[in-house]
Amino acid sequence: MAEKRRSGVAAILSDSKPAKPDTDEEFLSQLGVGVLLRGALLKLVEARSEDPIGFLADHFSNLASESENGAAGCGDGEKDKATQEQRLARALWHLKLAHHSQRSAFNNNVRIAYELLMQGGPRRGGGGGVRGRIYTEMLRSLCCEGEVSESTAAPLLRRIQCHDHEAVPFELFRQGVLTCVVFSDYVRTSRSLYIVVRPSPEAQAQRALCQAVLGALRDALDTSQCADSARYLEASAKIAPCRLAKAMASAYKPRGGLGGSVMDPKEFEGAAAALFIARVRVLS
Repeated sequence: MAEKRRSGVAAILSDSKPAKPDTDEEFLSQLGVGVLLRGALLKLVEARSEDPIGFLADHFSNLASESENGAAGCGDGEKDKATQEQRLARALWHLKLAHHSQRSAFNNNVRIAYELLMQGGPRRGGGGGVRGRIYTEMLRSLCCEGEVSESTAAPLLRRIQCHDHEAVPFELFRQGVLTCVVFSDYVRTSRSLYIVVRPSPEAQAQRALCQAVLGALRDALDTSQCADSARYLEASAKIAPCRLAKAMASAYKPRGGLGGSVMDPKEFEGAAAALFIARVRVLS
């Protein structure tokens, strides 16, 4: 594996072989090592990785893999599946480098992922873009890696996925990616709200309390007039403690207590997710 990485990186650096350099500086300059390392360090700064050695190893491994695939040419027919899986894995790696709140770095990584997935794609009728099937698979993978279950993600994916044969333009691709990563953060926020209302880690929360919290969450989402899905995440994350306390207190009003049925975490998560999904525009 290490030998494969070395050979791949060597292929990146040595497209042409000019005269042998006289000094170390000339040697590094001829091979473009400075540009290669500068690009790697910029990616590291963007990602703010807590494991810089592992991050750089993955970064150069991805570069080596891209170089080897490029050197092998476009390939023939049914070799496509393995190649597409490799490109999808690299695209997902780039998409995880920067959080969506780092808008400039995130958009740059989305562009890189898009171009990776376009490589070798069909050009029927002169149309370009990422294949709809690959796009949908990537959105599904983003939700999975964001710790969103298939059942919770499915209604969102049905709303924003494309037909297998469609060519997905960049702006639609960017919006779909942003929606999925924001949704993943939102689902995690909703889980933290459930933790607030359950009496203990082993117990389930009272339904009346959950409905009160979901009502406060709905009100927070309704205050966001922007169609950008990131604004919905900001709204949900900024539910004022006093508003949440008021909603929970209102659930206690009848006879000074709660009683009644409970709501499990899965049901609460699904209800919270539905509030978000209802506000997502169908991408087209």
